[in-house]
Amino acid sequence: MSLARLITTSRVRLQLIPNVTASRVQQQRPLSNTIARKAGDSHAHEDHYDTPSGWLWGVKPGEKYENEGWENVWFYGFFGSLAFGLVGYCYKPDTSIQTWALEEARRRLEAEGILEDPDKAR
Repeated sequence: MSLARLITTSRVRLQLIPNVTASRVQQQRPLSNTIARKAGDSHAHEDHYDTPSGWLWGVKPGEKYENEGWENVWFYGFFGSLAFGLVGYCYKPDTSIQTWALEEARRRLEAEGILEDPDKAR
């Protein structure tokens, strides 16, 4: 097929796979048994907005707030991991270059005899 003929040939004739609309064939996602959702699905344009009631978090005075199922998991997971990280930070080893240099200088001065070994002085 010459280049001039390839340029003038319509795009439809060059397609190897015919164009099938989604209305005729339900398209499935690879490695999944569920149907791929489209923007026109029934839940796509539902109202996600809760109208304001005038009360803080929608709880009227005198009523008891009822926890949702995820709130306790989030609370204990967040603050538990925060406490675990804080304990780990408190007990982490000192790996700064200043500490290493001070220990190395003290070791070398003790080896040369300029500085007395604090363990031998006792």
